[in-house]
Amino acid sequence: MTRTVLILGAGGKIGRHSERAFADAGWTVRRYVRGTDMTEAAMGADVIVNGLNPPNYHNWAQLIPQITAHVLAAAKASGATVIVPGNVYNFGETPGIWSATTPQRPTTRKGRIRVEMEQAYRASGVQTILLRAGNFIDPDGGDTVINMVMLKDARRGKIATLGPVEALQTYAYLPDWARAAQLLAEGRATLQRFEDIPFPGLAFSTAELRDHLQRLSGRTMRITSFPWWLMTLASPVWELARELREMRGLFATSHRLDGARLAGLLPEFRGTPLDQVLIGALPVDIRPDQPMRAGGRHVLAE
Repeated sequence: MTRTVLILGAGGKIGRHSERAFADAGWTVRRYVRGTDMTEAAMGADVIVNGLNPPNYHNWAQLIPQITAHVLAAAKASGATVIVPGNVYNFGETPGIWSATTPQRPTTRKGRIRVEMEQAYRASGVQTILLRAGNFIDPDGGDTVINMVMLKDARRGKIATLGPVEALQTYAYLPDWARAAQLLAEGRATLQRFEDIPFPGLAFSTAELRDHLQRLSGRTMRITSFPWWLMTLASPVWELARELREMRGLFATSHRLDGARLAGLLPEFRGTPLDQVLIGALPVDIRPDQPMRAGGRHVLAE
């Protein structure tokens, strides 16, 4: 085994963190260059991490199937295992603890596209590890919901909520997701041809987020409502507003991901504690002075 991984979308969030995780574990890492022959790039690779995703939900109906077809062709030609970052759009708006056995009843167009994408991987015969996650938290950049929307006005003592303040939402700290993906790649010989593995990550409501940030920052934080009305007005002329508005129901649906399967496969895996994750998400000038110690997994709701 060469322990070679091909990273698709190496400049994006999934790609960047996956590259680090695999390189830190001693893998040979290749970056796919957009516009080149993906099948040729995949030859000799043991694993392909599919970090390709149209930005800002652009033209998913056309681009997601195209990306999927290219990745599957490259994997079939090379014999590589594919790791795909799944999401929670598939489950619609039924509250609960979502797992691989939860019925997939999407209520949005993007949810239906993701269901079709997963069905293509499942039917392909290519070994696929679908590591399903919620909202991303990226310590390297601010283009995530928690940074761009929820904590945009944290300096002013405001936290925006996109749904009811008590609605539980699931989040994936990307360095942890990438580390789990790398560990699953190491054990792929013991896995089924298609594995749907929820990544439980962190689960918290806006009210719990406020309480933690008040304690960490020493500041009073006030919860405000996200201006969905503005997204409605902008939808005819702004693609991102239109696509984000479609997902409003998900933010009102209390949910988390079941971690039993991941824990069974990776019993020694521990995620980054919530406090450490949130310190990194705060603006630099209101972070506490003392960094948190990395260590055990922290989930607010069990």
